[in-house]
Amino acid sequence: MLGPVILAASRSDRMRRLISAAPVTKQVVDRFIPGETVDDIVPIIKDLTAKGLELTMDVVGEDITTPEQAGAARDAYLALIDHLKDLELGERVEMSVKLSMFGQALPGGHELALANVRPVVEAAAAIGTTVTLDAEDHTTLDSMFAIHEELRKDFPQTGCVIQAYLFRTEADARRLAAAGSRVRLVKGAYKEPAEVAYQQRHEIDKAYVRVLRILMEGEGYPMIGSHDPRLIAIAQELAHQAGRKLDEYEFQMLYGIRGEEHLRLAAEGHRMRVYTAYGTDWYGYFMRRLAEKPANLRFFLRSMVSKG
Repeated sequence: MLGPVILAASRSDRMRRLISAAPVTKQVVDRFIPGETVDDIVPIIKDLTAKGLELTMDVVGEDITTPEQAGAARDAYLALIDHLKDLELGERVEMSVKLSMFGQALPGGHELALANVRPVVEAAAAIGTTVTLDAEDHTTLDSMFAIHEELRKDFPQTGCVIQAYLFRTEADARRLAAAGSRVRLVKGAYKEPAEVAYQQRHEIDKAYVRVLRILMEGEGYPMIGSHDPRLIAIAQELAHQAGRKLDEYEFQMLYGIRGEEHLRLAAEGHRMRVYTAYGTDWYGYFMRRLAEKPANLRFFLRSMVSKG
């Protein structure tokens, strides 16, 4: 029940100021966002890859109001790619991008976002890795899928994200589950109206399994974005039923959540990718992590209480 309240708070400037000013906030944020700069994050990349894990990197920030800010977001990703080139990790470290950061919501935003994201995808391909387009609220998805389709003409390894709680997602999955596609399936972390999305947890879980079956039985490369032990077990069974080898799908989980499970799956031979965010504009990302899971909120509140 608190999820919608927290998501509403994620859009409140007043709550942003209050939470950002709380002395304990940075300590808790560091659990989910381990750095603010590329230099901060390089040791994290080295540590996780040395443990047999893979990563997808997200430069946090969504409140883009000018073309100049969108260009700065593009440049931040290009700087990240320059560092990744030196690490020579190839596809073990890819990137995730939100098109809102590239100006999607601005006037002429579709063309602006495509123009800004294309050089990032090009630079990623040049160092042997790729980019996944994150899904945002349902009003942005037609634009995101169109940009995804356009990018795949030249860079077919470009991935995208679909959200199980949306009614449209089963149809999207059937369209996307084609040879060469890379699709990450998540439950969904935006507050969506009942007209477009399932509202109850059990409905979302059932939808997740239906969509995952479509992806596993398709010809693409499924990426299972979930921390739910039951869904992870179901994913393994669906992969087995579909005759998939361990390198024909992967699990993805957030940095700071269920770290021991990351290592367990990797030790079993699974591809396990850690979604790792960094940057200074952390507020929206952090609030969605609290909304997604009650345990995250309890961790935050306990920390605030313990610090007085």
